[in-house]
Amino acid sequence: NDCTGASVTLTYVEGGEDGMAEALKRDVEEEGLFDAYIVQAPWIPPVTEGLANLSPLVREVAEYVDFLDINAASRSAVTYNGTIKAFPLDSDYIALGWREDVFLKHGVELKAPETIEELVELSERLNGLDHNEDGVPDWGFCLTPQVNYFYAFVAPVFQTFVVDKETGENTGQNLFFDVDTFEPLIHAPGFKYALSLYWRFILASNCQEQLALGEKCSRKTAFPTGRCAGVISMPGTMNNLLKTDGRYAPRPRTDANDTNITWAPGWNLPPERHWGRRAVFPGSHWVQPWHRVTKKGEVAYGSALVECLDASVCPYAREGVNYAPFFAEGGESYALNGRQSKPRATRVMWDMFTWLAELPVTELPLSGQYRKSHLNDEHREQLSEKGWPKVMIDDLFGVLKYYFADDGNQVQDLLLLGFSEYMEALHDELHKNLLFRNISEGGIWNFENVSLSIQPGVDTESFDALHDRFVTALEQKYDVVTKEIDGGGLSQLRRWRESLNLVWKSPENLCANLMVTERYAAFDKLNCAVEVSFESLCATMKEQVDAYNPKLCVTSNKTMVTILIAVGSVLALIVLGFVSYYAYNQYKSYRRIAEAHERLMEDTLDAAMRSLTLIEYPLHLIKASDFIKGRRFIRHENLRNSHKLFVIDTLKDVDKFIDSGNEVVFFSHQWTSFTAPDYSGTQFQSAITALQKLVERNGWDPSLENVYVWVDYSCIPQANQSVQSLAIRSLATYASSATYFVVIAPSVSHAQLETTCDVTTYQNRVWCRAEQVCHSMRNGVDRMFLAVDDPDKGGLVLIDDEWFKQSLRVFDGELTCCRLEHKGMGACDRESLVIPLLGLFGELYRASVEVKSESVEAFLKDINDNQVAIFPREFKRVSWRKKKRVEETIMLFGDLIERMKKRIDLGEDIADVDKDRDRDSSTFIRHGVIHGVIHGANPDAGQNSDELRRTRHRGDSDNESNSVEIIIAREDSFVMNKKSCSPEREN
Repeated sequence: NDCTGASVTLTYVEGGEDGMAEALKRDVEEEGLFDAYIVQAPWIPPVTEGLANLSPLVREVAEYVDFLDINAASRSAVTYNGTIKAFPLDSDYIALGWREDVFLKHGVELKAPETIEELVELSERLNGLDHNEDGVPDWGFCLTPQVNYFYAFVAPVFQTFVVDKETGENTGQNLFFDVDTFEPLIHAPGFKYALSLYWRFILASNCQEQLALGEKCSRKTAFPTGRCAGVISMPGTMNNLLKTDGRYAPRPRTDANDTNITWAPGWNLPPERHWGRRAVFPGSHWVQPWHRVTKKGEVAYGSALVECLDASVCPYAREGVNYAPFFAEGGESYALNGRQSKPRATRVMWDMFTWLAELPVTELPLSGQYRKSHLNDEHREQLSEKGWPKVMIDDLFGVLKYYFADDGNQVQDLLLLGFSEYMEALHDELHKNLLFRNISEGGIWNFENVSLSIQPGVDTESFDALHDRFVTALEQKYDVVTKEIDGGGLSQLRRWRESLNLVWKSPENLCANLMVTERYAAFDKLNCAVEVSFESLCATMKEQVDAYNPKLCVTSNKTMVTILIAVGSVLALIVLGFVSYYAYNQYKSYRRIAEAHERLMEDTLDAAMRSLTLIEYPLHLIKASDFIKGRRFIRHENLRNSHKLFVIDTLKDVDKFIDSGNEVVFFSHQWTSFTAPDYSGTQFQSAITALQKLVERNGWDPSLENVYVWVDYSCIPQANQSVQSLAIRSLATYASSATYFVVIAPSVSHAQLETTCDVTTYQNRVWCRAEQVCHSMRNGVDRMFLAVDDPDKGGLVLIDDEWFKQSLRVFDGELTCCRLEHKGMGACDRESLVIPLLGLFGELYRASVEVKSESVEAFLKDINDNQVAIFPREFKRVSWRKKKRVEETIMLFGDLIERMKKRIDLGEDIADVDKDRDRDSSTFIRHGVIHGVIHGANPDAGQNSDELRRTRHRGDSDNESNSVEIIIAREDSFVMNKKSCSPEREN
């Protein structure tokens, strides 16, 4: 109120934290009483549409809130569909507390256990010993049995790497559900292994005594007694457990008169030491193998765990131990009502959030450090001034440095619709019906004598039987939860994949994948029969469909045979009638096919002409200065999340962008690995050299203030296949929109193949040729360069005529889909190039009709002389069906070139498609000079236009009045996966 003059009323909901998820849902969807909410990440999915998009607000005050300073796990937990839905002001993760005084007393090495196996063995060793000098046997480590602490045991066994280090792709590893079938991962051997360790840990904990006395098993009541050798906890509570004056710290014991202290924690330690220590939660030597063994509808995850010795299995391992810190629930965040709030209320609440974001670490509401910047010397001093022992500060910073690291292998919680219901089901079956149910009632706990409880490795047969019963019952409860959620299993699968930042797939694609991999049980469980076309599946994977249901691909003609036999006496008449009917239908069918073909041709021509004025996916560019700072090709999603991309939505805006003095350099290259565009970094260095040479040639400002870069890996989405497809279909437009085109093809060995990638292999690629042709048809070849290693050639040479003549024969090149003979694929990539190339040819031909330029005529003559080679009428496609190799002839351009010429000769144009875009007879060349013809000017003006652009790059203010002011929208998306961060932070 003092700062803003506003009053903020805080309302505590009935039921406390347990009631907040439901209260949030009710207010967002129905009541709309509140302007803002304190939320946890798992509560967000059901109400994500009703919460305000905070991305613009975060960007508005970026210098204060510094969103990228927040640890990656917390950022990811509040980001949905590319937008920030809540602002993190806390972080919840599972850590380990251990008592140095207890370890010293019992001769245990003074360091935290490194693995969950060591943790359990140590807890069992310390169980029954006296820790606080009262003569009473005490416990091992203490805990409050909750599903989040159970999953802390599962995490290092299950997740070895959620992001592939080489490619930046998400692997889909997680703790909860299969990313292809949505089957719960509770059948995996790693789950059983973690459960057995968790159970042994509980048997040696405070639960053995508290439950026997009818009390709640709780670390908060057990630890103050001084009888715990250590503890598992969240960060805020951990501080209160380990600080001497903490709310839950062990209480000193006094004599009978309550005057003299007879025991206190740390009594046996020197003054400079501290009894309460913190450590990362232990990892595991043994991990879950994720390779799959398919057997007629079942997917097994391996019969045994594997040791964490190979870097390909455990890339984040340290000395053979796989660490995977579990960020349970994501911590507290603050969200705004996106439906009911008034603008003034929204602004007030956002001001409050930003104020909280700037609080010193010692004043944080929940005492949970959540920012990387919290780990500096200034914050060390603040904690020290608040009475934190140096040892505690060192421990905290050591834990958080690892947990907040970009390559820390952090594990995400179940951020999914139904979170509470799934977790409640697990808690009930795991704790109530298995671990804490008496043996006499069908559980594994012996309340009369804990040592007689059923234990893995001792009572193996009994434990296995009860474990299997538990898994079956839990799966049934999970199924009930899934069915009650809108859309059922298939929708949940898509939501879960989205939560994990996996490649987007349509329901039909997900189901087809289940069929081709013979996971028929999952196909049925997800009700895939209503999502797929069995006719299509029979054409591409008949063997699998037959195995699923032999009747689906069979066409029966029994009815016809029966009729023929029954009316044999009039066979001749029937045959005659049948032949006549068949002939008539054949004629009708022919007419339908002919009409359909005609419609298809006309639709293709329309689409080709529209492709000249529409971008199916916006043009994304990187500022050249940011491109250089990246030190490598950066993945599109990472650039988007760190706001390094500029987005232009229409070709009209592209033209204005170029005309206002900006340059766009299009880098065309081939990938040197199946999984990474430039694994060696050689191509990136070649691109940097090319930029430097362009600066020298054109006299650009060395700061590259007005220079932008396009390169496929950075400017085309990599995670979402649907959006990626739109971008690829816009590739021709991207290439033709650039002012400079540079071929990057240094000699590099392919990462997987025993071949060398160089200018020859580059020029052999269909897509590489297509990019060149698309650029040249709009811009000519005067600004097309080849980056070369030869310093005598200046590192950059113009594309020559012989090179370009080879490029014109786009379809003589090679395609990966053809090399793989289209196994498991649909159309050939050649077919996707028809529309953009046809459209560009149409523009070129129209310019030749209207402009009558000799250079344009010469360019067109080169194409017409080789039309059949440049625009093939058809091609041979090899594919596989029913494990048989099929070769067929597929139409490519057919007579589309002739049809396009006829349309233009008749005066047809595309003005009706895009009325807002100014056009003249030379607009097929949007930027640059092609033999004297430029966009929007007469041929004689070309040199002046080019000089104007160079002058602007030198920063000459004399021409400022000629500049066009244009607003380029920066990418609004804040999708944060576990590897999304700024390139300056070395991702």
